[in-house]
Amino acid sequence: MPRHPRSIVVVGAGPRGTGLLERLGANLPELLPDGELDVHLVDPFPPGAGRIWRHAQSPLLAMNSMAADVTMYTDDSVVCAGPIVAGPSLWDWVQRVRDGELPTETADALGPALWAELTAVDASTFPSRQLQSRYLEWVLRDVVAALPPRVRVHLHTGRATAVTETGEDQWVTVEGLAAPIRADSVVLASGHLDATPTVDELDLGARAAAAGLRYLPPEQTTDTDLSVVRPGETVLVRGLGLAFVDLVVLLFEGRGGRFVPAADSSDQLRYIPSGDEPVLVAGSPRGSIYHSKTHYQLRGGRPPLPRHFGPADIAPLVAGGPVDMGATLWPLMAKEIAWGWYHELVAGHPDRVTLDLDEFAARFAALRWGTAEMDAFLADAAPDPLDRLDLDALDRPLAGLAAPDLDALQPLVVDRIAEDLRQHVDPRHTPHLGAFVAMLSVYGEVTQLQGEGGLTAASRARDVPWWQSFFNAVASGPPGFRVRQILALADAGLVRFLGPGMWVSVEGGVLRAGSAATPEIVTSTILVDARLPDSSAARSTDPLLAQLVRDGAVSEEILYADDGTVLRNTGLIRVRPADGALVDARGAVHPRRFAVGPHTAVKVAGAFTRPGMNAQSLRYNDAIARAVLASLPAESAAAA
Repeated sequence: MPRHPRSIVVVGAGPRGTGLLERLGANLPELLPDGELDVHLVDPFPPGAGRIWRHAQSPLLAMNSMAADVTMYTDDSVVCAGPIVAGPSLWDWVQRVRDGELPTETADALGPALWAELTAVDASTFPSRQLQSRYLEWVLRDVVAALPPRVRVHLHTGRATAVTETGEDQWVTVEGLAAPIRADSVVLASGHLDATPTVDELDLGARAAAAGLRYLPPEQTTDTDLSVVRPGETVLVRGLGLAFVDLVVLLFEGRGGRFVPAADSSDQLRYIPSGDEPVLVAGSPRGSIYHSKTHYQLRGGRPPLPRHFGPADIAPLVAGGPVDMGATLWPLMAKEIAWGWYHELVAGHPDRVTLDLDEFAARFAALRWGTAEMDAFLADAAPDPLDRLDLDALDRPLAGLAAPDLDALQPLVVDRIAEDLRQHVDPRHTPHLGAFVAMLSVYGEVTQLQGEGGLTAASRARDVPWWQSFFNAVASGPPGFRVRQILALADAGLVRFLGPGMWVSVEGGVLRAGSAATPEIVTSTILVDARLPDSSAARSTDPLLAQLVRDGAVSEEILYADDGTVLRNTGLIRVRPADGALVDARGAVHPRRFAVGPHTAVKVAGAFTRPGMNAQSLRYNDAIARAVLASLPAESAAAA
């Protein structure tokens, strides 16, 4: 019988697909030492960058990571089964382009605007998404070029719409291709997927439409039709995360407004309007924008992690079965985050503490987090209250704020946002960065613990969503310059804050919104839900995922109480945690279908990462790539 090459189809050619391809190539010598291999990357958006990072978006939109904090490659810090293959971070790539070391990346190739940005960027710059798009496209070309001749990569610009099986062969249907692609193994790496609105969103949309109002449900902000937002009108906005930041960019600078230095301050901005902007009245459960990114480096070196929340600390706690995160794990999680904070304070700012690092570490280790003894020790060790970690304030930055009306509330909210920004840019407060680094370590441990079944269903339904939200608010905030812009818009009266506990209703032919912070109610004829849609395989608008759900080949993660009551349907695709293998509706694991990304039940922090962090995303890419290679047949025979 005639033979043909082994074949892998990766649905999604953005950063996740590229990272997976890099790990496939790295593991080839060990796991597939001979024979030909075809790898098909399928994506309707540009390969390398994908949908989120595609070049075709506003040049005003920026990353929320510094150039030196972005890499697609493994380094010596990464602990994985496959080999380490180093490559340039975004900052390294920028310097190599400037030095003329990369023949394809010239001024003519990049164009005037992108070249001007590239020549001005430094390690601490938050680059545009367009520059990141160029880096990601180059990384894909670099990864492909490093593959041996026996591996062929095929790029298909189109949307995968179905996967079927005939014997041992899988067939992936792609829009625009005359025939399906044959595959031995298939990986879903599509990134964030759209979904139809929830029942509550449909109800709100229907009531708004019946009253002649406008409602923009959750979606990727760069894909939203903002032409329906009229100049001068009051717009209710629900959500203050990164989607809100994008909305602000597109509705203000994107409509011709400008930010200039304030006359009375070197670090504040003033907004010059174009006349085409609306007035945003925004709120959320927390009521404040995410904490600003830090704009400094660690002074005391990277804290040794994990220290108080590692495998050896967790194992005895879960030895008897799944545990409750809040009751059992949170004291150690919080202590680990605090260790990152205080290690940086003591090692980096010894003049502000009363003991040296060795003594601090020993006494800190002996005390339990959240006890009066620990609080007294920290108060003695760090006399200035600003030098002490307050996790409750980080989680609920506007707690306790109240005002008789919206006008009186504004300076209270603005003052807290401005103080948060000051602490994230002033090198006196580098403990914030220490806590951030520790949070990344804790995040990885919690993710692994979830995958191993270490948390009760009730805790996963209640505590994990809170933890994810808290992590996002602290670790995924906007750059400081974006916070300054939002403060300038607040000063101009064009962005107003509703405060925490925002609610929305449709009454009397208008949209009404209020919060727990003030009795004043704001009315409008338009509401924007500034966030991504909640994950839902069942409501996905992706045709391939919808087909797999209909066929029972993909199942959603549903959390049940001991009595069988449904606690929560996460909407996430069930996969085997160790390698991302798909779990079908019967609970069976498919031997040659895999999935990775935010639509799966295994959460990893981003498709790219900081260098030198032993990043979970890189380790997980390696695990999946090795499982995919191991799933390939010894020899692949053509179907009769």
